[in-house]
Order: sequence, then C-alpha cells, then structure tokens
Amino acid sequence: MKLPRRRFLHLAAGAAALPAISRIARAESYPTRPVRIMVGYPAGTAPDIIARLVGQGLSERLGQSFVIENRPGAAMNIATEAVVKSPPDGYTLLLVGATNAINATLYANLTFNVVHDIAAVASIGSTPFVMVINPTLPAKTVPEFIAYAKANPGKINMASAGNGTAPHLCGELFKMMAGIDMLHVPYRGNYMPDLLSGQVQVMFTAIGTVIDYIRDGKLRALAVTTASRVGTLPDVPTVGESVPGYEASPWLGIGAPKSTSTEIIDKLNPEINAVVGDSQTKARLVGLGVEPMSMTPADFGKLIANETEKWAKVIRAANIKVE
Repeated sequence: MKLPRRRFLHLAAGAAALPAISRIARAESYPTRPVRIMVGYPAGTAPDIIARLVGQGLSERLGQSFVIENRPGAAMNIATEAVVKSPPDGYTLLLVGATNAINATLYANLTFNVVHDIAAVASIGSTPFVMVINPTLPAKTVPEFIAYAKANPGKINMASAGNGTAPHLCGELFKMMAGIDMLHVPYRGNYMPDLLSGQVQVMFTAIGTVIDYIRDGKLRALAVTTASRVGTLPDVPTVGESVPGYEASPWLGIGAPKSTSTEIIDKLNPEINAVVGDSQTKARLVGLGVEPMSMTPADFGKLIANETEKWAKVIRAANIKVE
C-alpha cells in the first residue's frame, strides 16, 4: 500500500518525536525508585553530613529515598569512578567538589575526566577558608605578613592537611600571587597543636575548624579567602583586598554520569536549589561552615571547568606531587 506523501511525512515526524516524548515522560515520573548519592568521604565527616541533609530534603520533596553511599578513599576518586561507570539514568549521583577539580591534574592516571565525564546538576555551597597565623608573628594584616615573609624568606612554615589538599593549594596560590616563599609542612594527622605552639606559623583552613581559637586570641585571623567578606568573621578582610584577584573557596555540589538526560538534570536542579534554600537546611549548612550557593547546571558546569583549569596552573607551577 502506498501512503500519500503528507500522511507519510506526518507519521515520520511522529515517529521521530517518540524518543523525546519518552524521555520527557520518564523525567516527569522520575524518580520511581531509590536514588544513590555517592560520597567519597567516610560517614560522619562534614561532606557526608552535607550530602545527607540534601538527600533528606530531596526524599521529602520527591517522595523517593535518596540514599547516601560512602565510598571513601583515593581522595574521592573511587566514588567518582563508580559514578562515571554507572548508567546515566539519574539513579546514581555524586557529591562532587573542589577536590575533584584538583585531582584532575594531581593524579596522572585517572580513568576519567571530571569535566567531561560528570554532568553538573546543582551546586550546594562553598566553604570559606581563613588565613590564620600564630600570634607570635608580628604581622597583623596581610600586607604586613607579606612584608615579613619577604624579609624572612623560607623562615615561615605553612601547615596543611597534606600534599595537594585544598589548604595546601590555597597557600600555594597565595605564595604565587604575593611573591613570597614559605616552607610547606604537610600533616597526615592533627596539625593544630603545632600551629598553636608556633612550630608552624600559618595555615589556610575552614573557618569552622579555627573560629574558637580566633575568638580566644590563640590564633590571629588575617583574611578570608572568599571573594567577599563572610558573616562569621565580618571584620576580617578578604585576601583579595590586599592581593587583587585572589579567591580560593572549596565547594560542593551534585553531579551525574555525563549522558544523563537534560530532562532529569533540569528536574533535579530546582529541587536541590529549593532544599539548599530552605531556612532550616540553610541554617544547618551555615553551622557546618558552608555558605549555601545555588546555580543553574550550566553555571555549575562552568565553575567545575574553571576551577579545574585554575588549580591545574597552581599544581604545575608549584610542581605538586601526591604523597
């Protein structure tokens, strides 16, 4: 039987539209079963707690369980690889963060590329860092610290949580942009006793870990690493006020396997934004030292790409190697 041309074109157009209609229908009904959020940190750590807050909010809003699955090890690489290899159906998500952007250059043999293999879904927040020094140093401002460092090259010890960690890279970026020399001292365990005793003199770290020491006068806060001042330390300037262009704030968000449909991502993004924007969740995030931050998938994707490029330059310039 020969079909009239108009009838044939109508049927062909309808057939072509079926996959798109099917995707939209699946997205509208998504999720129909529990969703896993892979977390590359042990249970009970701050990133794990943050993921659980977001997962709980999504469970309440979408009527399905969002289950946290901890896959610690290899600086988030184990969890990330598991998500990269998962079906792109929206049922396996990743707590993605600044560590992923750092790892892209720090680890030479990764089997994935976070920029290309993880689809950005939504941001959660950033973690403001603060530059603190032992009060035995005479500096009371960033310019005074830079002047002291230039007058005493190599005599200032900078503590970090290990080679290639965010505190280390924040300090290396500061060294590069300020034109100073400091000796990096990586720690595998607790660095705080040495910082308080003055064996190491400076540290870039999350505000929440040192806020009590700052208030008690045991450590001196010179500047925060964010682009603008933060509410928890309103009188402390930013590093950028003295070193123009400096900004270094670790961040967290949600990612998915690269081929996850835009319909599912576009459904998750506003839901995650709503969870992060909820007053109770926001208060708990702030209590964990996180500044809530909502972005579109496109903007979050740009952040991941830009951060990956930024830290690649620092890692190569400072010749940083993993331990």
